[in-house]
Parts: sequence; C-alpha cells; structure tokens
Amino acid sequence: MSYKAEYIWIDGTEPTARLRSKTRILADGADLPDWGFDGSSTNQAPGDNSDCVLKPVFTCPDPIRGGDHKLVLCEVFLVDGTPHPTNTRAGLRPVAEKYAAQDSWYGIEQEYTFFKDGRPLGFPERGFPAPQGMYYCGVGDDEVHGRDIVERHLDACLDAGLKVSGINAEVMPGQWEFQIGPAGPVEVADHLWVARWLLYRVAEDFGVAATLDPKPVEGDWNGAGAHTNFSTKAMREGYDAIITACEALGTKVQEHVAGYGAGVERRLTGMHETAPWSEYSYGVSNRGASVRIPWQVEVEKKGYIEDRRPNANVDPYVVTRLITGTCCEALEKAGQV
Repeated sequence: MSYKAEYIWIDGTEPTARLRSKTRILADGADLPDWGFDGSSTNQAPGDNSDCVLKPVFTCPDPIRGGDHKLVLCEVFLVDGTPHPTNTRAGLRPVAEKYAAQDSWYGIEQEYTFFKDGRPLGFPERGFPAPQGMYYCGVGDDEVHGRDIVERHLDACLDAGLKVSGINAEVMPGQWEFQIGPAGPVEVADHLWVARWLLYRVAEDFGVAATLDPKPVEGDWNGAGAHTNFSTKAMREGYDAIITACEALGTKVQEHVAGYGAGVERRLTGMHETAPWSEYSYGVSNRGASVRIPWQVEVEKKGYIEDRRPNANVDPYVVTRLITGTCCEALEKAGQV
C-alpha cells in the first residue's frame, strides 16, 4: 500500500510570493522525508545551481484526495542546511520562541476575490454591478456569487483539521472572507498558508481563480485585507496591556506597513474602511483606524486588538513576526507579561 503526499511550499516570486506544490508517493506508514525541487523555476535559485530543499514542518489530512493522503507544508532550505532567503517562517520561529511565555494568540481574517473570464465573479460582461451596500453577508443570487466554492472550501479546511473559525460574503461582489484562529503565531500562519492552497485548489474544480490582490477593482470598491487580531495573556486579563500594545504599534509604522503586503498604499487610502497608510491611529470600534479596539474589549477591560492594515496578500509569517516582536517587547519592558 502507498499514499500520496502533496508537498507545498512558498516560492520566491516578487513582490508577492506564490504557493507551489508537487506530489510524492510514499509507502504506507513511511515518514515524510526531505525532498528537493528546481529553484530556478520558482525564482529561488539560478539555473547553474538550482537545487533547493523541502523540509516538512506541518502535515494534515488531504481533504481533496481523502483516505490516508496528506498535505505537507514545507520550509525551503539551501543545500548547505541553512534556511533559504525566502524562508520567512525561519525568521518568525526565534521571535515566537523568545516571547512564548506571553502566550500570543492570533486570528487572521483572510479576504479574497473570485475571478472568472477576467472579471470578478458576479460582475456583468460590460459595466459594473449595483454599488456596494447589499453584498456584505448577503443572501440571494443577486447578491452572492461563489457560495458553492466557499462552502466546499470550508468543508475542506475542516476535514484537514485546520483552525478555521468562520466565513462570510464581503463588501464587493465575488469577494469573500474566511478566518483562521485563534492560534499561536507559527500555527496560525501554517494553517493560513494551507487554507490558501486549498482555496486555489478547490476553485480550480469550478473553473474560477481566487486572488489576494489588495485592490482587485479600482474605484469605489472595497479592497481586500487580512485584518489581524492579536492578544497576549496580559491583554486577555487587563486593559492597560491593550493600550501598551496599541501605542507600541505606533512606534514602528513604516516597518510594519512595509511588511504588510505589496500594494498596501493602493488599499490603505483613508476610504473604504481604512486608515491612510502613512498615518497611524487606534480607537474603540473604529474601522477607519489603523488598529481597532473592539467595543466589548473596552467594556470588559480585557481582550484583543485588530490591526486592520495588513493586505490580503500579506505573508502571515511576516505579519505575526512583526506584531509579536513589537508588542511583546513593549509589554515586557512595561512589566505587563
């Protein structure tokens, strides 16, 4: 007997990395070995020195193939055993370990847009649909497009054992969201990357493409983000730590924005429920702020914050590294751990 292992990795495409995968057949019960690939075909190596190494780091059941087949998320290494420069998970690991005692939790809201025949799903062949307003969390064929794909994707994530916590239709036709978390900084990013792979793979069967473009349609249409909810043990127990985290994020605005996804300035315009990319603000129940403190958090004086700046195309290893490093360092200095 044998099983299929789908090795998945993040490539070196710039400015936004892409997912790649290939299948290996392994004997029933066999461990997952390291594997290799041609880095010259993935923007990760020159042709005269093209070998790169795949090291499995997260495994789950393959809900597409079923049975004993597996999805295998990998880190990319050089042949000398060092992490590849594109391996952003390797950059997150030491930061997560350094501040592990603060018990960071994340929830990432992944927005995305379906495209078919060169236009968003639900857009007419010519012109535009009715303006935004009725599509968010809508129901009915005139408001919602792609629900069959979304439901199939949700089932696939659940069957894979991913920490998916919900789905909803978004503000623009053909635009949806799924949420991953709560989970730690490495785990939430691993699960999000696999959930993205499953989204693309499921949409294939419907002849539809899914894009994480932060502004898929120019004009008076919402962009697509990956709002990132964050808390530590101290924040879940007291409000002072929440304010410390919000203030800390304001001290490294440019560093964070630079790591929050290519084209962030196209989305963070100060319109369509965003704050300007070049400014920083936080506020209670304010979706026009860079960072939102949910209203119930202020009432209960404990909970989490939502960084609304990350793009849909953000690398979750980067966003969790930045937020963990910035906030946990500040909380440690303040003695709020």
